[in-house]
Parts: sequence; structure tokens; C-alpha cells
Amino acid sequence: MSDFPNCPKCNSEYTYDDGLLFVCPECANEWSKDAPEETDDNEAVIKDANGNVLQDGDSITVIKDLKVKGTSLVVKVGTKVKNIRLVDGDHDIDCKITGIGPMKLKSEFVKKI
Repeated sequence: MSDFPNCPKCNSEYTYDDGLLFVCPECANEWSKDAPEETDDNEAVIKDANGNVLQDGDSITVIKDLKVKGTSLVVKVGTKVKNIRLVDGDHDIDCKITGIGPMKLKSEFVKKI
């Protein structure tokens, strides 16, 4: 049929494109094309910079130098982080970085290994 996603509210397959939004004609739900995808149990899907889905326990690599707020430390490009934990919030990855300690990272600055 079409490449449009099903409605997240009523699961209707008859959604259509309306500029920057998807619209469901059955329940009148509107949502942004940039809205995070949701699974069946209403948990947001967290993706890395390349669009790969991240899960708890994954290993990632930092793709940009990141300054650590409040210190002079920098997390360098290519830093590998093992055993991440996904959390809700602005910074959606909890991890421990060797030499720095516990940190919160944004998924847009990492890629899955």
C-alpha cells in the first residue's frame, strides 16, 4: 500500500502525509514526521547518529569531541563505551567512561559498534 507508518493511537493503516505531519483519518490523530518511533508498550525507540536502534548493554563509540561540563576534561572522538543503559530525558544514555567516570550522553553523538 503506502510507506506511511500506522497511526500510533489507533493503529490505522490509512494514514496520509500533510506537509510536516502524518494524519490519521479514522481518529483525527496528527503527529510529526520527526517524532520518535514508539514500540507496542509505549517506550520511545532511541537511535544513534546513523539511525541504528540502541538497546541496554550495547557498546558505542563517540563520534564528536564532547566537553565535560564543569571540568576541563574532553571525551575524544573514537572513545569506546561498553554496557550502556538507556534512560528517559534529554541525555538518554547512562554509561561509565574509563578515565572520566559516570556520564550521561545524547544518542545523537554516538554510533553503535
